[in-house]
Amino acid sequence: MSNTFDTLGLNNALITALKKSGITEPTEIQSKVIPVALDNKDIIGQSKTGTGKTLAYLLPLFNKIDAAKREMQVIILAPTHELVIQIHKEIATLSQNSNLGVTSAAIIGNANLGRQLERLKEKPHIIVGSSGRILELIKMRKITAHTIKTIVIDEADRLLDATNLETVKAIIKSTLRDRQLMLFSATMPKKTVSIAQELMKSLEIIKVDEKDEVNPNIAHYYFVCDQRDKIVLLRKLVHAIKPERALVFINKSEDIERNTAKLKYHKLKAEGIHGSNAKEERKKALEDFRAGRINLLVASDIAARGLDIKGVTHVFNLEVPEDPKDYLHRVGRTGRAGSEGTALTIATEREIPLINNIRKTYKLSIQQKDIYMGKIIDKKNRRYHSDKNYK
Repeated sequence: MSNTFDTLGLNNALITALKKSGITEPTEIQSKVIPVALDNKDIIGQSKTGTGKTLAYLLPLFNKIDAAKREMQVIILAPTHELVIQIHKEIATLSQNSNLGVTSAAIIGNANLGRQLERLKEKPHIIVGSSGRILELIKMRKITAHTIKTIVIDEADRLLDATNLETVKAIIKSTLRDRQLMLFSATMPKKTVSIAQELMKSLEIIKVDEKDEVNPNIAHYYFVCDQRDKIVLLRKLVHAIKPERALVFINKSEDIERNTAKLKYHKLKAEGIHGSNAKEERKKALEDFRAGRINLLVASDIAARGLDIKGVTHVFNLEVPEDPKDYLHRVGRTGRAGSEGTALTIATEREIPLINNIRKTYKLSIQQKDIYMGKIIDKKNRRYHSDKNYK
């Protein structure tokens, strides 16, 4: 793996831009993807969340875009509103720090079409958005498909599923045959690869087999109570810890709204994100969380997929995930960029075997703790039942 970006064939302005963001060494997926992407080959790229896949495709795109031309040159497809906005912001940062003048527009469904049409009149170099709205605008001839040189499909396993496949295919078919196609995801099922191969020319599959490792900067604790007392215990922990920015994970998306309402009833600054949220509600919840107006964001593994939120100090598991990998993904959202993080799991007696499985799988130290008189203490030799401490 290359130790610096200088060896990858990138414009010096991009290397300077990365340094401004404190990025000096490429990740493995970036080292492997960038030279191949610059060679204009089709790519299937797979590496886990948080390994820098977005920059792995943005850097070669920036290198190839002709900023002097006022024409649309790249389409980036993403499955969620949040991921679209996240990519759009990363493009803006890279453009500003590099002074390359690359422009972009975020295009999503269920948003004001008039405003999007106004943005497209400026002929942004990169269109990043949802597949449905982008196809609609191509059909309206507001996106000039014949000038598109590259299509990127982020979270390809979701966008090439039965629900989205025909829309994505229609977008690809609207562009010229010599365009480049790049697919990226943390997981790449065989079915997704098979579909992708039908859509691509000469392609390279780039897979980074990184071991599932737990960030050593994260402290792991668990607490035991009855199922009916979990929200009460969570409230007590929040009051004791006063987390600056914390994610609260539950197993089922349908329980997000109910649990969020319970927290808000007790005057905690919490919001939930789930599939039935209106997009504007999800956007506001995330903006409030990032800005510190709320400090608790309640989500399931599915609802939180693709989110990259900086400054998460704590992760609470209101329920123990059955798959140890889900635990790893959850807690990996804290303790990033060299900072310290804390993961706290609230379990019933019946969920303790799941905790033991996580311990065994990752050779983790997950200490049992107690809360008494508003302070977190080492677990005493007594079992918790529904008593006055949790009322």
